[in-house]
Amino acid sequence: MDRDSIAVDVDKVVKRYGDVTALHGVSMDIREGEFFTLLGPSGCGKTTLLRCIAGFEEVSGGNIRLKGTDIAPLPPHKRPVNTVFQQYALFPHMTVLDNVSFGLRRRGWTDRDAAARSREVLDQVQLSDFAARKPAQLSGGQQQRVALARALAPGPEVLLLDEPLSALDLKLRQAVRVELKQIQRETGIAFVFVTHDQEEALTMSDRIAVMSDGRVQQIGAPREIYEAPQNRFVADFIGETNLLDVTATRVEAGMAEIALPGGLTLTCPAAPGAATGAGHVSVRPERIAIGAPGPDALAATVTDHVYLGTDIQLHASLADGAPILVRVQNGGQDSIPMAGTQLGLRIEAGAARLLAD
Repeated sequence: MDRDSIAVDVDKVVKRYGDVTALHGVSMDIREGEFFTLLGPSGCGKTTLLRCIAGFEEVSGGNIRLKGTDIAPLPPHKRPVNTVFQQYALFPHMTVLDNVSFGLRRRGWTDRDAAARSREVLDQVQLSDFAARKPAQLSGGQQQRVALARALAPGPEVLLLDEPLSALDLKLRQAVRVELKQIQRETGIAFVFVTHDQEEALTMSDRIAVMSDGRVQQIGAPREIYEAPQNRFVADFIGETNLLDVTATRVEAGMAEIALPGGLTLTCPAAPGAATGAGHVSVRPERIAIGAPGPDALAATVTDHVYLGTDIQLHASLADGAPILVRVQNGGQDSIPMAGTQLGLRIEAGAARLLAD
């Protein structure tokens, strides 16, 4: 990769709080103009890393460079980054325009220039008509966009966003996702977005870094993360999956021959680091077809079903008692397999993936 195209270079960053290590030598490159998401459960270190980039936390080891320049010695207000927090922290007594221009005036901008720049970014976030309103007169989504406009106003080289949609209801979150991605494309600024919401990460990101226990588990495009997880954590954390106990008899050139429960064998992709012997495969529920039992299928018994509108979720058990989940698209079928029904489950070609545990 051309090093000139990297906006943020995180190089073996360690962060300790006394005897507790929050980040264990984390490394990643965040490219200019991309929407990059740090995804993981609570306590995985994603917000700690964001705070280290912002300068709110000092690193215990390693380096953080912004466009090739070491920013570790710089205090937060001297770094060419800005942050949008979970709590928007808007001044209730100020108008929208004054909220956006406040930081610019603190940086020495004249009132005239600060107001002009603030109107420009309010236009970007489609809030020009709300410039004279107070925060209490805005919806949650509009307040979020004011906070975004305030962060964009100084023209940061990188924008950091710490779960900024978490306070919004589902419908509003879905609408704001589209707006946020559009704004990122229009500005061309690298966005570093922190979330624990897999759907947010998959729908908004150019690339995702999945984190767990202060370590990066996998970095890749959304489809790569979902379709080709490297280990059990990533497979299980991103969406729904079935993790089946298997025996790998051969692993070579990224492919594996495996024996599934019940003795069925197949060839499937293998993650880097996957090895022969006992292991696990990941199979997404929507990549399994149901049909009559047969020698080319996994024998399963339906234990329950859940009607979800767009699809039907079948819970079943394999011959060895292992649970398995299948999602069937709702095509208006008259009959849904009920508890006790015997089925043959057929895994789509290439859908199973041997993991590196």
